[in-house]
Amino acid sequence: MLYGRAAEQDRIHQLLSRAREGVSSALVIHGEAGIGKTALLGYAADAASPGRVLRTVGIETEMELAFGGLHALLTPVADHVDRLPEPQAAALKAAFGLSGAVVRDRLALGVAVLSSLSQAADGGSLLCLIDDAQWLDQASLDALTFAARRLRGEGVVMLFALRDSVPGGQITGLPRLRLQGLDSASADALLTGHVADLSPNARDQIVEQAQGNPLALLELPTALTVEQRAGRVNPVTLPAGPASPTSRIQETFQEQLRRLPDATRSMLLVAAADDSGDLDLVLRASTRFGATLEDLEPAERARLVLLADNTLSFRHPLIRSVTYQDTPLARRLAAHRALADAWGDTMAGEQQADRRAWHLAAATTGTDEDVADAMVGVAQRAGGRQGTASASAAYERAAQLTTVPARRAKLLASAAFTSAEAGQFHRTAALTDRINALALDPAMLADFARVRAIVELDRGTPHQATRILLACADRLGSSADLAPVLAEAVATAQSSGDRSLMTEVAARIPASSEHSIARAMADPGGSDTGYPTGLAPARDAGFAERILAGTYHRLIADHHTALQVAAACVRDCRDHDVVGWLPTSLHLLAEAQMSLGLHEEAGSTAAEGLALAERFGRNHRATYLRGTLAAHAALRGERDRCTGLSGVALRHADAHGIEQAGAHAHRALGLLDLGLGQAESALEHLEAARARVEHPVLSAFLLPDLVEAAIRAGQPDRASGPVLALTAWAQATGRPAAVALARRCQAMTAPDDATEQHFTTALRLHGRSSAQPFERARTELLYGEWLRRERRRTDARHQLHGALETFEELGALPWAARARTELQACGGAADLDSPTNTRFGRLSPQEREVVRLAATGATNREIAAQLFLSPRTVGHHLYRAFPKLGISSRTELPQVLLRDDAPADL
Repeated sequence: MLYGRAAEQDRIHQLLSRAREGVSSALVIHGEAGIGKTALLGYAADAASPGRVLRTVGIETEMELAFGGLHALLTPVADHVDRLPEPQAAALKAAFGLSGAVVRDRLALGVAVLSSLSQAADGGSLLCLIDDAQWLDQASLDALTFAARRLRGEGVVMLFALRDSVPGGQITGLPRLRLQGLDSASADALLTGHVADLSPNARDQIVEQAQGNPLALLELPTALTVEQRAGRVNPVTLPAGPASPTSRIQETFQEQLRRLPDATRSMLLVAAADDSGDLDLVLRASTRFGATLEDLEPAERARLVLLADNTLSFRHPLIRSVTYQDTPLARRLAAHRALADAWGDTMAGEQQADRRAWHLAAATTGTDEDVADAMVGVAQRAGGRQGTASASAAYERAAQLTTVPARRAKLLASAAFTSAEAGQFHRTAALTDRINALALDPAMLADFARVRAIVELDRGTPHQATRILLACADRLGSSADLAPVLAEAVATAQSSGDRSLMTEVAARIPASSEHSIARAMADPGGSDTGYPTGLAPARDAGFAERILAGTYHRLIADHHTALQVAAACVRDCRDHDVVGWLPTSLHLLAEAQMSLGLHEEAGSTAAEGLALAERFGRNHRATYLRGTLAAHAALRGERDRCTGLSGVALRHADAHGIEQAGAHAHRALGLLDLGLGQAESALEHLEAARARVEHPVLSAFLLPDLVEAAIRAGQPDRASGPVLALTAWAQATGRPAAVALARRCQAMTAPDDATEQHFTTALRLHGRSSAQPFERARTELLYGEWLRRERRRTDARHQLHGALETFEELGALPWAARARTELQACGGAADLDSPTNTRFGRLSPQEREVVRLAATGATNREIAAQLFLSPRTVGHHLYRAFPKLGISSRTELPQVLLRDDAPADL
């Protein structure tokens, strides 16, 4: 029976009830130690359908063993692995060390977990309990939370129990339930129901000191003598004062443990130091202390441990912690040495080798090259299975064990690299502070500087990040490792918006083909010869150079090339598990998609990038991605979403000097107001955006909006300068898409007798570029408005119809409303059969993508693998889509897609 938890029990009951109806959900239950998290999980297990519960528990001493927690959860359904799509099955087998292969795609592994849970539900419901998530290894936690965030219609409930105020186990993006202390009535009822011989005085003091913590209420009385329980002496021996309930609970456990025989405490220490749950292992290791199985009986009688099925477990995690922490160092070292020997006796695979190495490292107080070598092996195996957090910890421990200064610096640098890949940027910063850069070779020095710059970008300013990279470039000289350092220096300098800093970077770039992209980007448009075309990174170039190339092509309005470069970067990030570059690659891809009118795809891409950036602490890139999403929301007229995203982006940009990202956020707000007809406020935002970026080429993307806002606000004098700058940029690039924008802006500011020629030329160039449909529609809208004012209504209606159709196809609702109003003003009528009124227009974006793939004959499982969903979720989308399409089965989809009302991309 649970006391004082009616509301929490009701919430869990609702989740389980919805799961039986096919609705999935996840919940993070968090609070201090002993507050009742595990008890609520037990309630959920009792309330769930029989045989429909999977469990795992985080263990503090196993936090560095990659995928251990995930393996424990999925072991009961291991027979489902071979029924998964091959890439997913391979990912799980590699993660568990069953195949010897390397998992190259975190997303594939996460989807494999999602699919496994969906299969385990088997059309019914499934409950997954993850207790002590703060001690779960990071690789397992990442995979499980990935699946939890994507639950839809599988009938799966995932409950995470998370202890507050303990490092590790950060979970974002899931609903949370914080457990508070019990009220006094519930606390008294709990004591009365479980402890019968307490005097009122003793009871009152225990209730006061427990502060509503259920475990404290149960454990504090066990430390009292008979006299204290009766109230004849001070009834509570625990110290008074502001100590937390957790410390008092620990003291209670300490008192119980100290009453045990020495041999029993030695066995518990061995179990606490490893806690694999293997009773045979504990017995073999304990023989080093002269202990036998019979010595466990006192602990079992005291209910400190539970023995069943050849496993040993502690009744509560705090008992394990107290057992280990309350033991002198020499005995802890001896326990780890005994466990290393015991694991060595039965070593049968990588996991056992890793355990033995960690115990050897824990038993070593000084340096030992052999143990350092073993820890490097642990790091390499953990990294191969994507346990980057585990790999980083192993590299760091190896660095502590080596006696060679150069090797120590290299191992610490490896620890820093892998911690950055794992998203542990606070730890990365601490590691970089300990590295002696003088001991690094050129290649390692370059990587070290880039990691420091990444940390600086997320915690400091792009200006200082550029300084770090330039200092490294000066040390490298003409080294072959110079190119990626300079590429990142160019990007960080541009992010600062400081043209003088960009010029300083440009001065460091050698005049060779190897550095052509960096040279072109360091001061784009800085020469009279215009912009080089056809720039491409070398075949063996890294992500920094490739991202820079894609950004360059965006600056010269070559959006198709930018899209190709970005898509290739995203693909390689996934294939090679380069998580650190994935948010940046997704940002470049989203921007290219936006420019090419792929607005729906851009929104999905940017949302994924932002989720990854937030997950891995990439605050700098998250600021840019919020600007992209804000622009996407602005086009759709989603005011609250646009202002919310822009506001967060601007606050971070202002605090960290990320002027270019601030310009993007202001531009999104200006675009929102421009679409809604609020020209004056739009002009203010757009001029503020331009003021943040000193380089004219870097601000070219917002000039067309600024010119239109100035003209609509009745202030043409504020448009003349931007028109000249835009024209110069367009002429230098020579790209039709760029020239089209310049001619449109010239049409708005030119004398009346030249207006039409500029508009018609702009439209012709828009057509030639086959890019930027949104910009073409804006040109048609402006031209149509001018034609209406010239009383050429028939010509105006032709332009306005085209603009309206494009705006509706793109979901640019404010702009569509403006086009519709203009059309009505010149005697036209909006097309009632426009795409937003078709049956396909009523489908959600996810439903449309599922329908498109299903029409090709793909199975639910194949669609799920491609879209990172579960097969059951795919079926749910089809079930909802069929009535909207007027069909009853997937066999009708190919014919439906051939009907006139089907959009071209379907």
